[in-house]
Amino acid sequence: MASPPASSAASPTSPGPNGSTASAGTSRGTLYVSQPYRSSSNKLRAMVTFAPRKSHFDITNESSTTNQFRGFFTLFWVSLFLFAVRTYVVSTETNGLPLNFEFASMISRDAITLAISDAILVLNTGLCVPFAKAVAKGWLKYYPVGIVLQHLWQCAVLAIAVTWTFNRQWPWVQSGFLTLHSFVMIMKMHSYLGTNGQLAYTNERAERTLVQLKKATEAEGGWDAALRKAEAAMMQQEAPIPSGTPDIPTDAPNGSTTSYIDARTAVTLRQRLASKGGAANGDTATASGVKTTGTRMMSVDSPIISTKPPSPSEILMHHPSEAIPSLATTHVELERELTGPIEGNVRWPANITLKDFAWYQLTPTLVYELEYPRTDRIRPLYVFEKTVAFLGTFALLYTIVETFIIPLTPTREQSFARSLLDLALPFMISYLLLFYIIFECICNGFAELSYFADRAFYDDWWNSTSWDEFSRKWNRPVHTFLLRHVYASTMSSYKLTRQSAMFFTFCLSAAAHELVMAVVTKKIRFYLFLLQIAQIPLIALGRIPAIRKNRLMGNLVFWIGLYAGFPLLCVAYCAY
Repeated sequence: MASPPASSAASPTSPGPNGSTASAGTSRGTLYVSQPYRSSSNKLRAMVTFAPRKSHFDITNESSTTNQFRGFFTLFWVSLFLFAVRTYVVSTETNGLPLNFEFASMISRDAITLAISDAILVLNTGLCVPFAKAVAKGWLKYYPVGIVLQHLWQCAVLAIAVTWTFNRQWPWVQSGFLTLHSFVMIMKMHSYLGTNGQLAYTNERAERTLVQLKKATEAEGGWDAALRKAEAAMMQQEAPIPSGTPDIPTDAPNGSTTSYIDARTAVTLRQRLASKGGAANGDTATASGVKTTGTRMMSVDSPIISTKPPSPSEILMHHPSEAIPSLATTHVELERELTGPIEGNVRWPANITLKDFAWYQLTPTLVYELEYPRTDRIRPLYVFEKTVAFLGTFALLYTIVETFIIPLTPTREQSFARSLLDLALPFMISYLLLFYIIFECICNGFAELSYFADRAFYDDWWNSTSWDEFSRKWNRPVHTFLLRHVYASTMSSYKLTRQSAMFFTFCLSAAAHELVMAVVTKKIRFYLFLLQIAQIPLIALGRIPAIRKNRLMGNLVFWIGLYAGFPLLCVAYCAY
């Protein structure tokens, strides 16, 4: 978790008066001028960015459809279909039925109670809204009282969920589902309350800074006089964009068109955009020169350029005195943190509503933001496609589990090596199918229903050459949560080094995984915990230049480890 994920595409954004981004069409895309967050409590806020992107296996993804290996993707599904048909034929000839449906009877046990329990779990998170409102109104100080109450609440939710699964004596599927969903809800609660608590503190600082700024302008003849003087200074400076600035920043990651420059240049660029016309009536222009009215982003394919004039504080940043520009810059940065990073139409605390929280719950992300990149409509055929893909893939997964995993559940009497060989391929196929169901079908389906435009729920983890690369790529929602709320937070709050923060993040993740295994197997063995902690020295070993340069060997070692890991855990927990 040591390095933040690179954004694979720039976000078509449209900031408001104090928005954190401005954009201009270039020959190679859209240049986004942003001011990185300045944390109001001197804490590092990880730059977890959202941008309109499509998942790798989405059939509407142009880059994936032109991939030279796309035929192997088709071959995989055709082969699995033929394998499943053969399995049904053999089972029918042997038992008179395509499947014995033993697994179905197990996963449907106590289904109504499970559904009610999960509904109570989800509805419980709605208490986050009055909690955040109490913080926003000053009835409850987030630092430190709110944080303590928040963590006690989260621990109580997890403890109740785990205790309930044990009391109900559910099979491993129901127990695992409720425990994992409890973790998801807890992470969503943590991000929502943590972000709003941080913004409450930021708002307090912004108000204090504005009072200081107004007091500083009194020495210059008052607020209006200081604004006129700052505007005159802006006209004299004309602060041009530095010469030689490339369309695509040279230090940007591959595929990124995002550039971060200083706030003064951002203000100048926004003025130039406004001077092109339409500033008076709020018109905007796309990178292709086509004008649209308003500031709402209506399509991920049509970037919007803000034409709103700078705020008074942004103007005062150019005041010739020493005190006023410093205070104005601080106030602008604080206001940007309090304003939605996409359209700039939402300013804290206007976001603290049940409607906003409901949309956040529906959105497939674990990191809360005031705004996300949105699509303009829901495509019924797309939802239908993902639903059919979900049902078909689940049928294949069910066939593999019932036919090739449950009958081969290892025991102490069986050969350890034979159990590994018998379960290696079925577990790997099940893992791939489960991955596709969760991150391609379910996440994309909910993203479409919630108008969420950032569909990069995973990266090309199958090309990983090390375990830290795999941990960053295979589950991006969890990775971004750990990056912002655990890794970066522990470095800023507790002054941990990068290595110590990474170790703590791994330990927390490993403990959560081990808890799930304890709930599922009703055993406490720490096998998975130790295997995950063992990744840390393997990560250090993989960073040796001689090993890092050999990507083929690294990828081979990664796949061997993944192939061996699943059956090894199954044998360890089931037989020992």
